[in-house]
Amino acid sequence: MGQTGSIEHDFSKGSVSRHILAQAVPLMVGQILQLLYNVVDRIYIGHLPGENGMALTGIGLVFPIVALISAFTSLYGMGGAPLCSIARGAGETDKAERIMGNCAVLLFGTSFVLMLACYLVRRPVLYLLGASDVTYPYADTYLSIYLLGTVFFMLGNGMNNFITSQGFPRIAMCTTVLGAVINLVLDPVLIFGFGMGIEGAAIATVVAQTISALWVLRFLTGKKAILRLRRSCFRLELRLVKDILSLGTSGFIMQATNCVAQIACNKMLNIYGGDLYIGIMTILNSVREIIGMPVSGLTSGAQPVLGFNYGARQYERIRTGIRFMVVVGACYTVLAWLSLIVFPRPFLALFTSNEEMLREGVMGIHVYFAGFVFMLFQFAGQSVFVALGKSKQAVFFSLFRKVIIVLPLTVLLPRFMENGVLGVYLAEPISNVIGGLASFLTMYFTVYRKLK
Repeated sequence: MGQTGSIEHDFSKGSVSRHILAQAVPLMVGQILQLLYNVVDRIYIGHLPGENGMALTGIGLVFPIVALISAFTSLYGMGGAPLCSIARGAGETDKAERIMGNCAVLLFGTSFVLMLACYLVRRPVLYLLGASDVTYPYADTYLSIYLLGTVFFMLGNGMNNFITSQGFPRIAMCTTVLGAVINLVLDPVLIFGFGMGIEGAAIATVVAQTISALWVLRFLTGKKAILRLRRSCFRLELRLVKDILSLGTSGFIMQATNCVAQIACNKMLNIYGGDLYIGIMTILNSVREIIGMPVSGLTSGAQPVLGFNYGARQYERIRTGIRFMVVVGACYTVLAWLSLIVFPRPFLALFTSNEEMLREGVMGIHVYFAGFVFMLFQFAGQSVFVALGKSKQAVFFSLFRKVIIVLPLTVLLPRFMENGVLGVYLAEPISNVIGGLASFLTMYFTVYRKLK
């Protein structure tokens, strides 16, 4: 195999669907477990006695800031990993290692800037995000501790993409398994055992992120990695940085616009509903992360396979991979949607025992997830564009759904409806239908049909 590694990691040979599943299944498991960093916190905090859901609402107010940090992580990690796959598929090992080294430097430097900036302006920002005098202390306590783990979060999550892109999805999965298990063990001990409440949840998350980051760095500097982090590759190269940022902008915008959309949601819910409905939106976002993660894992797992074959000029294999990704994803999203519509209350009960939240949350699930099936088309279109290095299309459709559709609808719909909260919920399914179909159909006619 020479420079491309063993046949196990040569995606131009063998079954395309098998390669995608080999990448995607461990990635799905890993991504689902990664949710435990924050979701487990929300589950425990949502059931704290005597808080009436306000502690959960406080954590929900931190979401946009976490989304911003995740956006910069995606900018470098998701920007560099596909380029790394393409370079490896073309047999350019040295270039692939330089891309990886440049991403590590960018993640490390940016993490310190973000940590300091967010810490200094956290009070006005949290009130801007919809905090009240009741919920601010919870949000401030959690955020102040969470920010201490910024460097570990960004390095661990960002560089884990390069483990997957080399064809080691199980190792990448172990990264998130390790962090999730630590978080699962520490959360009840610190929150309830030591009576630390929301502080304990934040500390458990930071410890888990730290250990996960050390695991990633150890593998990428060890002998088992096909591409290694080398000191000689840490010198930033303007051309590589430009390519990384160009391709990573799509993932950045998806995360950053989530941040902006969540700010708009919190503000409108604060106007039309109050703290209770911000807490319900926290639950809805948590449920969306859980049931949406397998789709994200499938499409993300397909990216290194599609990118490798694009570099190797195996275009029919790319078409086969796209068909497989869409069919499997469609089957899952339909089943997940039916489960939510028929059994909404158990999903809500994971995060709260507050009867009012449970009652109002049922309507929220029915409306908010009405267009969930169409989310697959957004993910599929975006993933193909990113995998094949088509950054302009990926960026456009990231902006299109969140900025052009979700934001205006979130602000305008509540003004024209008797139930303003219902208007906020409706923005999500409408954007899923319009944005998902636009992204997928454009990919089909401009990429899929021309790959022959």
